[in-house]
Amino acid sequence: MRERAIPLVDLHTFIHGHSRERQAFVDALGDAFHTAGFVGVVRHGIPEDLVQRFYDESRAFFALPEEVKRQYEIPGMAGQRGYTRFGQEHAKQSKVADLKEFFQIGQTVTDHTALKDFYPSNVEVAERPQFLATGVALFRAFEEAGSHLLRAIALHLDLDEDYFDAHIHQGNSILRAIHYPPITREPENAIRAEQHEDINLITLLVGASAGGLQLLTKKGGWRDIIPEENEIVVNVGDMLQRLTNDYLKSTTHRVVNPPREEWHLPRLSIPFFLHPRSEMDLTCLPACVTEENPLHYPPITAGEYLDERLREIGLKK
Repeated sequence: MRERAIPLVDLHTFIHGHSRERQAFVDALGDAFHTAGFVGVVRHGIPEDLVQRFYDESRAFFALPEEVKRQYEIPGMAGQRGYTRFGQEHAKQSKVADLKEFFQIGQTVTDHTALKDFYPSNVEVAERPQFLATGVALFRAFEEAGSHLLRAIALHLDLDEDYFDAHIHQGNSILRAIHYPPITREPENAIRAEQHEDINLITLLVGASAGGLQLLTKKGGWRDIIPEENEIVVNVGDMLQRLTNDYLKSTTHRVVNPPREEWHLPRLSIPFFLHPRSEMDLTCLPACVTEENPLHYPPITAGEYLDERLREIGLKK
């Protein structure tokens, strides 16, 4: 049996378990984030058939002609809704664009009138009438699983279990379908996704259609992350790192190019970036600022931080 690169936890035991099982989950989750930076999660409640339907819809969308896809690229949106063409996004430390295109679906506000005007509308795709509806359903399933994970993280931080609930309700989260096309010629200093950290609180990723995801270990080496069937992979993002004053660290990861004999194979990946609402204060938690771990970050809101990072990665001008 292949050795796992990251620990594995069972979310069902936190949601439905007794107090000892819940505490064991909290301890295991915290340990995974401190040691590996990533964790695999099973029995997460995200329907397998829904994931497959969205993969099928995404694959069909990216197979559309380029001129059709570009009809769904929304000017001035910084890629936050709809389509973003190949070669637009890069890692913040790099000027070379990643080898990918993507489509993003955001929050559908149901009970907060002010946010309905704040969040842009999602983009319907005429050629794939079920694409958006399927994505919104998957968005909701990811949001539910993510809320349970954040409750466990809150307990790990000795906060009230519901600390994050109000912040993420109708939050600025993003479901992204990423397509890495076949590689047709020797790339110029670019890989499918250069090493980076995620912007948000936590990221939830369902297994990709091909390998390539790697994490940077604490010792400075790269390890392949290969999820098992119906397993999601979860990592800490920069907003949670900032909130906890580096107590929980955002882990560097990348998507490398396949071996030359597999260049003809495309790769499809579906991450969910769980964001809070923009007004959330990311000022470091007082309990995370100590003599041994002095304050690392000035105060900032989640919205201000997102704006700053979108400019760094080339999506916002």
